[in-house]
Amino acid sequence: MIVNVMEHHVHEAYDRLKGLVKEFEDTPDHREDVIVFALNRLPPKYVVTDEGKAVTEASLDAPQHRTAIDVQVIEALRQVARVPRSKRRLHSSGGG
Repeated sequence: MIVNVMEHHVHEAYDRLKGLVKEFEDTPDHREDVIVFALNRLPPKYVVTDEGKAVTEASLDAPQHRTAIDVQVIEALRQVARVPRSKRRLHSSGGG
């Protein structure tokens, strides 16, 4: 099975950091938006073996990688708080 190990780390960072942006509302839609925003700005880390997963997980736990992930997740939290999905729908449909 092909797995993007980065996705697990972004989910973990989201859970750890979501309270840092006071205006952010933690809903399922907003969670998805934050995770997609961050994943689109981080390099994917695909693996197919348990050994590859273990090596990649250890690499992503290094401080420089953790910081890069945290920065993207915090930026995503800010962006989604600034323009949540409900506002984007209204704006794109001409209602706001």
